[in-house]
Amino acid sequence: MCGIAGWFDKSVKFREQEKIIDNMSKTLERRGPDDSGVYIHSSVCLIHRRLAVIDPENGKQPMLKKHNNRTCTIAYNGELYNTSEIREELISNGYGFDTKTDTEVVLASYMCWGDKCVEKLNGIFAFGIYDEDKRTLFLARDRIGVKPLFFYEYDNGLLFGSEIKTLLANPLVKPVIDEQGLMELLFVSPGRTLGQGIYKNIKELLPGECAFYDGNRISRRRYFTLKAREHTSDITQSMNEVRELLTDSVERQLISDVPLCCFLSGGLDSSIISYIASEYNKRNNLKPIDTYSVDYVDNAKYFQKSLFQPTPDSEFIGIMVNAISSHHHNVVIDNTDLFYALEKAVDARDFPGMVDVDSSLLLFCGKIKEDFTVGVSGECADELFGGYPWYHNKDILFEDCFPWSRSLDIRRSILKKGFLPKGEEYVREKYLDTCRNTDKLPTDSKLDSRMREMFSLNFYWFMQTLLDRKDRMSMYNGLEVRVPFCDYRITEYAYNLPWNIKALNGREKGIVREAFRGYLPDSIIDRKKSPYPKTHNPLYFKLCADKVTEILSDKTSPLYEILDKDGVQAIIDYPDKISSPWYGQLMKAPQILAYIIQLDCWFRKNNVSVEI
Repeated sequence: MCGIAGWFDKSVKFREQEKIIDNMSKTLERRGPDDSGVYIHSSVCLIHRRLAVIDPENGKQPMLKKHNNRTCTIAYNGELYNTSEIREELISNGYGFDTKTDTEVVLASYMCWGDKCVEKLNGIFAFGIYDEDKRTLFLARDRIGVKPLFFYEYDNGLLFGSEIKTLLANPLVKPVIDEQGLMELLFVSPGRTLGQGIYKNIKELLPGECAFYDGNRISRRRYFTLKAREHTSDITQSMNEVRELLTDSVERQLISDVPLCCFLSGGLDSSIISYIASEYNKRNNLKPIDTYSVDYVDNAKYFQKSLFQPTPDSEFIGIMVNAISSHHHNVVIDNTDLFYALEKAVDARDFPGMVDVDSSLLLFCGKIKEDFTVGVSGECADELFGGYPWYHNKDILFEDCFPWSRSLDIRRSILKKGFLPKGEEYVREKYLDTCRNTDKLPTDSKLDSRMREMFSLNFYWFMQTLLDRKDRMSMYNGLEVRVPFCDYRITEYAYNLPWNIKALNGREKGIVREAFRGYLPDSIIDRKKSPYPKTHNPLYFKLCADKVTEILSDKTSPLYEILDKDGVQAIIDYPDKISSPWYGQLMKAPQILAYIIQLDCWFRKNNVSVEI
């Protein structure tokens, strides 16, 4: 994995913009600590920061390739999981290769098939290719949206980059937020509308989207969306197909020329991945897989059972470690460190986010990076296979709203009266628009129709939030994290699984459970879904409450004219009265306070100005 950026402007003399280009590159140093490169050709500049994973000796970027008197150059961030198949096809089309890298395969794919190349790629990626002959820039992002690609278009020019901070490093881009951005931050966040960069005029290429830029305008094309198809397999066939798809996806993602490990929470998803990885290593006479889990100081003492988090992870991690004989590492995070890492998490994400769930992952990835460069994680199974409680609670399922943010009352309560009066309407329209655009079959039952809507809502919203989090917190540490459940083949398959098969035996992820029964211990198969662990230590709440109290009394705070002091104080004084999470499953009183801290930090550090 890497960090990429680019600047296309026919009027700019890039040789005279060395300082700006260097500043843009430096913002990506954490994403790519191993090497850096810059390519300049008349109207374009491509920037690359490399985290070397495949063919470390020969993968320097930006990479230039010539074929039949044609020259193209790429800045690429990603991993391609069908590299060998595509390379063989390209060789049959007359292309030769100088490296073992997937970068060169992606570049040759574009040269051979043009923008249709993206439809052949199975992987996680974002890249920019400059075509010297056509004098055009081609941008693309993977189908699922695992890898980010932001851009800023201005008169006769375009900037792009892996992160927002990269664009802001260019003086052409100002840190301005308008009413739409504020509604994203205060009514949608830590979710984000697809394509929105929060800052005014900053956008993000959509998952499954590619684009051409010729110096005048950007032309975008969506090459992947969720499409409804009839599922014809019976239950037994479906179980076998799910197992085969997951096994193939995981095994493809174990290829690495640098050390690789697995995240292991003791939940179904990470256990499946760790099991497949362990079996793969055994067959190939490799050493036992290394696994990692995360916890917090004194969490066993303060753990609080809830609908969303019924059991702690520790017992189940031990069961899986014994079952697969992994070399296990348990990372225990100090609550004070967790609090102070909130600021680092804002830097990493470029926005306020999932607060301590972000900062803990940032610290966790930092520990893993001490020994490994690549990790494999179980994100996105819940969105694809119906793992969350809101899929199974009929009262929530048919409620006409985002299921992870059912009430906006707590958000409204902390804002000054009359501020952003259309916030609720904004969120409502986003929800309805997603439902309206969900592809269905005429034969879908009422339940299956709603489940498709829920799939779309989770895929295009909640899942994107988690992928944002995973990419930013891991890459902040120079750690590449792969997510095998995000294979587009699995996504397409899961979208078209009838609910009675997907929720086999009335269980969340029922088909996945039964597909791996007999391979994993029954206690893992039957365990009720539990999310990424949060801290329950009252010390963390106190640290957040003290800091928010300080913010509320500071008239220089950017939030002074935004927040209602009494509304925020009520959260500090009566934290147990927060009946439902601010977002998702875990964001309650401590996390709401932490979000206020991150907001204040984000406004100050980026010198954000407001235009409303």
